[in-house]
Amino acid sequence: MLRFGSVDRTDPRAPYRQIADQFRTAITTGEIAPGERLPSETELIAHFGVARMTVRQALQELKAEGLVYAQQGRGVFARSAPPIRRLASDRFARKHRADGKAAFSAEAEKAGFAPSVDRIRISRAIANPEVAERLRAKPGAEVVVRARRYLANGRPVEIATSYIPISLAAGTRIEEPDTGPGGIYARLEEMGHTLARFTEEVGARMPTPDERAQLEIGDGEPIITVVRTAFDTDDVAVEVCDTVKVARAYLLEYDFPAR
Repeated sequence: MLRFGSVDRTDPRAPYRQIADQFRTAITTGEIAPGERLPSETELIAHFGVARMTVRQALQELKAEGLVYAQQGRGVFARSAPPIRRLASDRFARKHRADGKAAFSAEAEKAGFAPSVDRIRISRAIANPEVAERLRAKPGAEVVVRARRYLANGRPVEIATSYIPISLAAGTRIEEPDTGPGGIYARLEEMGHTLARFTEEVGARMPTPDERAQLEIGDGEPIITVVRTAFDTDDVAVEVCDTVKVARAYLLEYDFPAR
């Protein structure tokens, strides 16, 4: 058993919250390492002198925060990991595309994670009003839609959906599951749409049930939303990307000049 204290009956916090707080500290400080199994319910009941329901409430609170996860028949494990630092001024640098890396791959590898992508779905659709406005397109404009899920060390951290004008994407590798080295932006630049700038809107909210399932997170875990529009050197909007990120997995960093 790790070095845990006892439950303080004079503490105004409920016993399950006291237990959860001790585990939270142990996980965030590294006393419990990522992937390490927590003591069993029986061990925790004996150590803290509480009912099984109290222990389960404590573990459920940690699961809801995304700090632990359960494996059927094996136990409960710590899931804490250092975040991916998303540096906006670097992630879309042309040097990464020249190296054959899309933005997520470049930043995940820099943070020490093995990046991968799955659940790639490609379709054609009519742009919704918000996407059409961002693309400066007429109502009813058709777009190619690319939805995918990104993983770091096999754990889902982000889902993203890109909307590209049909005039740019139709019949190109952008409509294929594997867009090739450098990703979507490399293909757009090969077609003469040299990227010049991006705009991003960042928000935060609780996930929908579908987002929770795709990202494999607890009910109480928030997400970060980023909606990005990419423009080429002629100020043509060439892509809108709607991204949902696991909040605990990312640090968003922005570098901009003082004016």
